Amino acid sequence: MNFIDYYKILGIDQKATESDIKKAYRKLARKYHPDLNPNDKEAEKKFKEINEANEVLSHPENRKKYDKYGKDWQHAEQFEKANQQQQYQQRSQQSSSGNFGEEDFSDFFSAMFGGRSGSARSGNRNVKFKGQDFNAELQLDLKDVYKTDKRTLTINGKNIRLTIPAGVENGQTIKIKGYGGEGINNGPKGDLYLKFNISNHTNFKRDKDNLYTNVDLDLYTALLGGETVVDTFDGKVKLKVKPETQNGTQVKLKGKGFPVYKKEGSFGDLYISYQIKMPTNLSEKEKKLFEELAKLR
Repeated sequence: MNFIDYYKILGIDQKATESDIKKAYRKLARKYHPDLNPNDKEAEKKFKEINEANEVLSHPENRKKYDKYGKDWQHAEQFEKANQQQQYQQRSQQSSSGNFGEEDFSDFFSAMFGGRSGSARSGNRNVKFKGQDFNAELQLDLKDVYKTDKRTLTINGKNIRLTIPAGVENGQTIKIKGYGGEGINNGPKGDLYLKFNISNHTNFKRDKDNLYTNVDLDLYTALLGGETVVDTFDGKVKLKVKPETQNGTQVKLKGKGFPVYKKEGSFGDLYISYQIKMPTNLSEKEKKLFEELAKLR
């Protein structure tokens, strides 16, 4: 990877403040914006470089890493962890093999990042480091995770055939091993961490493996008892209604809730709350009958 001077791209120096960076970026972004430079490949390239520079320099932590490691700033955390391990190993060897000098440190850096600080010693060339981990998000609907599903995702130009187990929860993150960045010195690839963002456009409220919903019940069935047909997540069922059922009465349907994550055949429960609907547009005869009932009470 060639070194890219982000300060030079934005036309500022290393002492620039956050305000200086913001002003420089806005000025150049307006100048090279694709809408103002249609079909101009050079302007398009420049616009991408400006955005890349701003993403690094406008983020204090990324800027600090960039100032310290230059083109290798994205590997800063890996280098520092590896450096700590190297120093620990060297300290344990000092009693028999002398001190860990500046030249060794330089060679170690070179072995890790491909010769930036000079030629590496053959022993350090074999040090392998795991590639960068990637993070991605997948938007799904609650209906999509009621059953185990297979999907093909395209991440960083690669197609990933993914099995999504039934019952995954909103905000849950799973690790897909080996689908991150390339390793350093032929080290293992990083991993992909996939987060599920699950929206709910159903009439059911989900709480872990249980589902909750309201069902309308007419006054006459509530008073006299009978049957009613209700929707569950995977179909309709017929329920018996006890006489004199009160408004808000809750009924549990065992095993009619949401599938339990990675426990095939296991389901939570469905809780139904009856909402009694009062009759409207009463006829004169109906009104008289209700008046008679009122007198009896």
